[in-house]
Amino acid sequence: MRGHGADAAFTLDVVRDRALRGCGCCFRLTGVAAAHLTPFWHFGVYGDVPRRIEGRTVFVSNHESQADPFLISFLPWEMKWLGKASLFRIPIAGWSMALAGDIPIQRGEGRSAKDAMDRCKRWLERGVPVIFFPEGTRSPDGKMGPFKDGAFRLALDSGAQIIPIAVCGTRKALPKHSWKFGFTRGLVAVGTPIPTTGRSTNDLEDLKAEARAQIEAMRARMLPLTFTAETSEKAEVEMS
Repeated sequence: MRGHGADAAFTLDVVRDRALRGCGCCFRLTGVAAAHLTPFWHFGVYGDVPRRIEGRTVFVSNHESQADPFLISFLPWEMKWLGKASLFRIPIAGWSMALAGDIPIQRGEGRSAKDAMDRCKRWLERGVPVIFFPEGTRSPDGKMGPFKDGAFRLALDSGAQIIPIAVCGTRKALPKHSWKFGFTRGLVAVGTPIPTTGRSTNDLEDLKAEARAQIEAMRARMLPLTFTAETSEKAEVEMS
C-alpha cells in the first residue's frame, strides 16, 4: 500500500506538473499575442494539424530565426522546449521559459546534456511532448544544416514517435545576429508521425533522413506563400 508520505509526494508531483503545464500554455499564448501585435509579422498555420497529441512525442523542427518559437506557438498544444542555457538568462522571456518547465542545455558540457535528456524523458513519461531544433543553431542562409543525434536518440530510448515540424518565412523576421524586426509572412506545418517501435540506434541515420525529407517537402510547399524577395508578389496574390 502507498504510505501517507508517498501519497503526499505523488499529489505534490501532480500539482507541480499541472502548474508547469499551465505556465507553459500561458507563456505560448503570450508568444502568439506578441506575434499578432508585431505589425511586421504575419504568422499562421499551414494545413491541418491535430488538436491533441497522443502518446510520447518528440517534435523536431528546422530553425530559421529567433522568431521560430513565436510561430510554433501557434500550434494548439503544449510542449516543452530544449534551448541553450543562455536563453534562460534573458529577462522576462528566459525566466518565463524556466517557469514553464522548459529545459536548458549548456553546449559542449556532457553533464548538462545528460541532465537535459533526463528531464526530457520525464516529460515524455508524463505524456508531455518535447521539441528540438536538431540543427542546433539557426540557419544563416535558410538552408538546413546537418541534424544532430540527440532528439532521435531520445525518441528511440523513450519509445516515442517523432513528428517533424517545418517553419518557413521567419528568417527575415529576426535575422541571425540581429534584433531588427523584418517584414515577413511566416508559416508552420506539421508532418506525419514517424514511429520508433522496433527500431534501434542502427536506424538513427534513417530516422534523421525521414524527418529531414518531410521538413524539406513541407517547406517547399510553404515557400511560395511567404514574403521573400523572390516570392512576395506571388504570396500577395495567394493571400488576396
